[in-house]
Amino acid sequence: MTNAAILGCAGTVLGADERAFFAEAQPWGFILFRRNVESPEQVLRLTSDLRDAVGRDAPILIDQEGGRVQRLGPPHWRRYPPGEAFLKATNDPLAARELARLGGRLMAHDLKAVGINIDCAPVLDVPTPGAHDIIGDRAYAQDPATVAQLGRAVAEGLLAGGVLPVVKHMPGHGRAFADSHKELPTVHADLETLDGWDFAPFKAMSDMPIGMTAHIVFTAIDRKRPATQSKKAIKLIREHLG
Repeated sequence: MTNAAILGCAGTVLGADERAFFAEAQPWGFILFRRNVESPEQVLRLTSDLRDAVGRDAPILIDQEGGRVQRLGPPHWRRYPPGEAFLKATNDPLAARELARLGGRLMAHDLKAVGINIDCAPVLDVPTPGAHDIIGDRAYAQDPATVAQLGRAVAEGLLAGGVLPVVKHMPGHGRAFADSHKELPTVHADLETLDGWDFAPFKAMSDMPIGMTAHIVFTAIDRKRPATQSKKAIKLIREHLG
């Protein structure tokens, strides 16, 4: 029986201790970070070894958005643009969506070639003025409708290439005034404001297969726990955002 966990490994090669641990723990899947990436041949070997360790075709995830967040990069892989680049490249919304779809499709090609079948993208966060730059140019646009349109285009490109997209960061990271990797942000916006702005792209893409939560305290939802650890937030995401 698999456990509801996604685990990572220490380096570019799977160690004997890690292999034994994963065989016993049986995580649902694995995630790779920059520390796990050296070359296409090495990544393909690592993904194969991870699956061998658990004895099944376990899902393997990575963060491959483009721009600042690109675990597979030069010289072995293409340098992809950040999310905001698609809209900035053209004044034609249809052309921007096609660029975004093509970007997703090309990333899927790169990922599948090395055994990765889930991408932690697209970013559906909508930045607000004065917020921390942790989202910044990773956002596709500055309004919910356009974020949803371009995010869907990226997701469609990934799916066309056989890679599952992960929409993030539910229920929204665009208002955070801190980097949630380094400290715990708190968002004080009321539920009506969040629903009309932050939640909107996620609701528009509620048909997507997987979502990633934001490690942020939303006081309108749960004053004590961040969304990642809050039963109230998870319930809201499942029942209201999809």
